[in-house]
Amino acid sequence: MMHLTVAGNLGRDAEIKQTSAGPVLEFTVASSTKRGGNETTTWVRCSMFGKRGEALSRYLTKGTSVTVVGELSAREYQDKQGQTKTSLDVRASDIKLQGGGQQRAPAPMREPGDDTDEDGYDPFR
Repeated sequence: MMHLTVAGNLGRDAEIKQTSAGPVLEFTVASSTKRGGNETTTWVRCSMFGKRGEALSRYLTKGTSVTVVGELSAREYQDKQGQTKTSLDVRASDIKLQGGGQQRAPAPMREPGDDTDEDGYDPFR
């Protein structure tokens, strides 16, 4: 098993999809590098399963800066022109919000020590 850490910005709003195994959060992260005068952008497809992904979905909007840690896999597919391409996919085990991107209204104030939602999950841990 290979783990990968990806830092970049979300290319679109995250989506929750319902599967027979439960909810899956799906999103893409873009990371750009400049070499010489050329800029290259690498896209990574990410997914997170379960309630944790559902809880984070409202914070993962287009342009949000994140760091994602998870298990890496690569898969080949055919594009519309019939060319073989490779997709980098990460099954996320941890997502950290880095700030920047679109801003949402601040969350309501919580009492000290109350870091969990109604299901007992704290999306920031």
